[in-house]
Amino acid sequence: MASLKYKPMNFIFHVFYLIFIFSAHSSTAELKRLLQPAKPDGIVRFLVIGDWGRGGSYNQSNVALQMGETGEKLNIDFVISTGDNFYDNGLLGLDDSAFQDSFTNIYNASSLQKPWYTVLGNHDYRGDVEAQLSPMLRALDKRWVCMRSFVVNAEIVEFLFVDTTPFVDKYFVQPNKHVYDWRGVLPRQRYLNNLLKEVDVALKESTAKWKIVIGHHPIKSAGHHRNTIELEKQLLPILHANEVDLYVNGHDHCLEHISSVESKIQFMTSGGGSKAWKGDVNHLDPEELKFYYDGQGFMSVDISEAELRVVFYDVSGNVLHHWKTYKEALYFAS
Repeated sequence: MASLKYKPMNFIFHVFYLIFIFSAHSSTAELKRLLQPAKPDGIVRFLVIGDWGRGGSYNQSNVALQMGETGEKLNIDFVISTGDNFYDNGLLGLDDSAFQDSFTNIYNASSLQKPWYTVLGNHDYRGDVEAQLSPMLRALDKRWVCMRSFVVNAEIVEFLFVDTTPFVDKYFVQPNKHVYDWRGVLPRQRYLNNLLKEVDVALKESTAKWKIVIGHHPIKSAGHHRNTIELEKQLLPILHANEVDLYVNGHDHCLEHISSVESKIQFMTSGGGSKAWKGDVNHLDPEELKFYYDGQGFMSVDISEAELRVVFYDVSGNVLHHWKTYKEALYFAS
């Protein structure tokens, strides 16, 4: 039935697809900026999920159910996806039924009918990247917002979404049997240089009280993939220089909180959207590793002018870990 639904739209898809390929996502374009209006109380609430798209299997449906219940309790404004949205090899094209089978039909709770701000993961790059980036997917599900790198301004907080897969050397020099769709990325070094410059400028120009950066790959992790060396060398110094509050990622199939001993940045992994890796943990200094869970789940974030609060949940909706920090109020003499 899903394939029948797509067929009448094929011609429109293909025409728009050609326009999209030749007009979007160049390596020199400025970061697109989106506005996410805050509620009247000024508080921003959202969920974070990563590494999820498996047609409901590996507890994906159960995690989605708990996300719906938590989203309703918190009255969330949106959802963030940290990538690896469709396993194992991204979307095959605009008419791939995996979009409905792994997204629309799974995250169907009323509380989750909000914008989904989404980055690409390495598995997404193994498919038709331009299809996953295409705004034509919004004709199928209006929640879907996916770009390589972009900024979301939610007034008191600004979110910077960074395309991290092109930073990782092994996908280029040792791809093994995998084929990656590098359209829009090559020449690679120019793409990365431009992206790093755009990230630095966007963070410097931000006047938001809080700054959060989202990428698929971890900068710091005790999980299977451990630290991403390329991001430590190239992206992390920019985050330090611009006083970023949180770096949020997926890639490691776990839930994790690491504190930096070098700065105020907190590293949060939310990659437990479906298949998890039990027992796959590397021990870190307890001064850094505040929390690690090798199972499925997700996280929520509440942000006000004065406070940011993070909560991690398991597949049953149980609270596993919570953390909060504060911003000092600034007072000026009259």
